[in-house]
Amino acid sequence: MIKMDPHVYSGRPADETGRLQKELRVYDLLDELGIAYERVDHEAAMTVEDCQGVDRLLGIEICKNLFLTNQQKTKFYLLLMPGQKRFVTKEFCRQIGSARLSFGKPELLEELLDLTPGSVSIMGLMNDRDGKVQLVIDREVYETPDFGCHPCINTTSLKMSSAEVWEKFLPAVGHEPILVDLKEEQEETK
Repeated sequence: MIKMDPHVYSGRPADETGRLQKELRVYDLLDELGIAYERVDHEAAMTVEDCQGVDRLLGIEICKNLFLTNQQKTKFYLLLMPGQKRFVTKEFCRQIGSARLSFGKPELLEELLDLTPGSVSIMGLMNDRDGKVQLVIDREVYETPDFGCHPCINTTSLKMSSAEVWEKFLPAVGHEPILVDLKEEQEETK
């Protein structure tokens, strides 16, 4: 388990020394939009498993964030899904009407969303000014009252109202989500 500050803070850090500009831009936008958020600082969390202590402290489940692309690298997707749910590519592609997808390369992730592996977050959509990345949300995540994510860096985690993310943040960054219903396990076909 990663080490973390055991305190839950409201809003942006009082001391911004050593914070990346992309993280500070997230706080600026959330504050500008009037979205209240709680924050926990911790060591770099690279996986959903790394976030389990943070989840308990914030009282949420930080979702899995997957950056996907088609083979031609002309279509890009950011998928938000429950952290413990297994990703089944075939099922996902069927629901969004896409040919086979794979994980996007780190260079594309940084170019399009100003994010690095392990820090993939819905907050990165604020950097997608050209609207090249399609947001896709599993209905289970969409219907959860509280939403958890990283502020474009995986050494901090945020908790905020899901409704405010969907109704204030997404319109502000110009992204309309596609909702999907991903199954817990791939059903066998006979």
